[in-house]
Formats: sequence, C-alpha cells, structure tokens
Amino acid sequence: MSAEHDLQQIEQANAAGCTPVVFVHGLWLLPSSWERWAAVFAEAGFAPVLPGWPDDPETVAEAKAHPEVFAHKTVGQVADHFADLIGKLERRPAVIGHSFGGLLAQILAGRGLSCASVAIDPAPFQGVLPLPVSSLRAAAPVLTNPANIHRAVPLTYDQFRYAFANAVTEEEAKHLYETFSVPAPGAPLFQAAVANFNPWSETKVDSETPDRGPLLIISGEKDHTVPWAIANASFKKQRRNEHAVTEIVEIPNRGHSLTIDSGWREVADTALTFIKRFV
Repeated sequence: MSAEHDLQQIEQANAAGCTPVVFVHGLWLLPSSWERWAAVFAEAGFAPVLPGWPDDPETVAEAKAHPEVFAHKTVGQVADHFADLIGKLERRPAVIGHSFGGLLAQILAGRGLSCASVAIDPAPFQGVLPLPVSSLRAAAPVLTNPANIHRAVPLTYDQFRYAFANAVTEEEAKHLYETFSVPAPGAPLFQAAVANFNPWSETKVDSETPDRGPLLIISGEKDHTVPWAIANASFKKQRRNEHAVTEIVEIPNRGHSLTIDSGWREVADTALTFIKRFV
C-alpha cells in the first residue's frame, strides 16, 4: 500500500468534513480486508481511512509474490506510522483495529489520538497475563523458530484454519484463506511473547490517560488466537481508566476471522453502534 495512496485517503477524509474512521489490520491480512466495513461506515456518515502498515503491497497476489516486504516490522514502528498519518487528519478519528491492529488501536488511544476506539480480538499488551494453550498453538508457526523474528512468515491452510477460520465451514475457510491470507512479520509475535519480561516493550499501552476516549473490546467466543481470557484481561486493565467508558462484548460462535467471514456485518454493526454513541 503506497504512502501516496494513504495520503490520498487522508485528503479525501479531510475534504469530506466528517469524522474519520481509521481501520488498522493485524497480522496475515491487508487493508483490503476492511473494504466492506469502509462502505458501511461511509454510508453512516463517516470518512473511512484504510492505511497499510509500512510497505504493505496493494493486493494479496502481490503480497504472496513478495513476502520479504513484510519482514522486520515492529509494533512500535507501525504505531508511529499510524500516529503520523492520524496527525495529518483535521479531525480526531475513531480507530478500529483487529488482532495486532486491536493492540495498535489501544496504543493510539493511549496517546490521545482517537475520539473512540474499538479493539476486536486484540493482541495482548504488556501486563496482560493469561496465555491460553490455543493462543500458543496459533502463534507456533512463528514462535517455534527464533529466526522468524527477522522474517515474514506465511500460514499454511491448516494453520490458518486453526488460528483464524475454526468457526466457519471448510468451504468458507478455504475461500477466506485464498482471498485474504498473506505473509506477516514475525517480530510482533516475539514482542508480545516477551512483553511481560521487557520493561521497554513496544506493546505497552497507556490505559489510564485522561485522553484515551471511549473503548469497546469485541471478543469472538470461539477465537483460538485471542480467546476470551486475553480479551477480558485487557478489558479489566482498561476499565481502570476513570475518565472514559470501557466496554466489552462477546460475539457468539465466532473465531478470529470475525472481521472478514460471512458474519462480518454483525461485528461491523456492533462497532458502528458503539462509535455513534460518542461521535
């Protein structure tokens, strides 16, 4: 995803004169995974912005052909990239993120950069302690080889089926894998894995700042990658913020693919309803 394309979206959002909504994807996906969401939010009167992580290719085919462009991306680098883009918006945006994008949404909220935030099945931030077995298994394709910290790592179909698409049919899982799955940098998973042993971790979130704004955490009931234990532990830390609303909702029968699978609209409507309460 070119920097020029990101800037075009920001110019369009500024020209629209309505509240922007910045969508932040996580590992193994691209900004295009949010396109249906963007249409829903545009129809509701918001200005959607779908930036890439630095050097994101424009298409899934390009991403699969050049996996090396994903390597070496860290949580801090991507957070700063999004903070820089948000700084070019004339209005403070709402921010919606999924998985590591959900962690990034909370980092950005902690910097006072969003007017409302939704973190969907968010990767854990520093201080979130539960480590369910299913999360370890979902991360194993990256974490079992220390060299992956410097690499881009694709998921096999079976790995994607377990980590993302466990709550949909085999047919839909294959469609999602072919349509959306791309390689991802290994570094963020290693950063999350050692965050509670590293006082300088880039996965740190300022959850108690007065400027954080309202936050909704959405958890998919059947998520293997970020199960309820992690989402709820994040919520419990975030709700200590005395200055802003903090809520959590569990969506029944949904896995980590809940933003892209056939039930995406229910999740999008849940996020939209929350944001409309505050914007």
